Amino acid sequence: MPTKKKPQATPSPERRGELLATAAEVFAAQGYNATTVRRIADAAGMLAGSLYYHFDSKESMVDEILSTFLNELWEGYDAVLAAGLGPRETIEALVTESFREIDRHRAAVAIYQKESQHLADRPRFQYLVDSQQKFEKAWLGTLERGVADRVFRGDLDIRLTYRFVRDTVWVAASWYRPGGQHSPEEIARQYLSMVLDGIALRG
Repeated sequence: MPTKKKPQATPSPERRGELLATAAEVFAAQGYNATTVRRIADAAGMLAGSLYYHFDSKESMVDEILSTFLNELWEGYDAVLAAGLGPRETIEALVTESFREIDRHRAAVAIYQKESQHLADRPRFQYLVDSQQKFEKAWLGTLERGVADRVFRGDLDIRLTYRFVRDTVWVAASWYRPGGQHSPEEIARQYLSMVLDGIALRG
């Protein structure tokens, strides 16, 4: 009588999450094109063939890393934008939410910054283009509302201000380390103080 083959166990969500976290660190450090499945498997302490049991390609891995980060970012952003806050309070909340996401997904943010431009050329990653357009609309709209409401200076170049605030915030992923001396909220408070109020003493 032939013995029945035992069904393979489904990979646990916890193990999948661990592997994605490892892959994210490797992608962030080495770049997407330079990273091989074998390199990720080595970092995870497993054989490359075993990694294919969890993911069919490195493209699937970076897709899940980026989509998870952006879905969580937009959950936070959409809640802020729906809260009916004033322009300054909206900017403060968006910046704070951004630093929280850097804290949770530092490697994913680094990958997004380095890789999204060329990944967005592939149909699978169209959501990167959609997210960027939505992101720009949210920030520009809030800044424009602030100028119209005379909360922000009338002589601001809105697009230049948007780019400055965006880059000032997200470049923090290059040096930020979770569990450091300052919480994401404290870093956001310091950034907002400099961006909204400047660094010079007022006479």
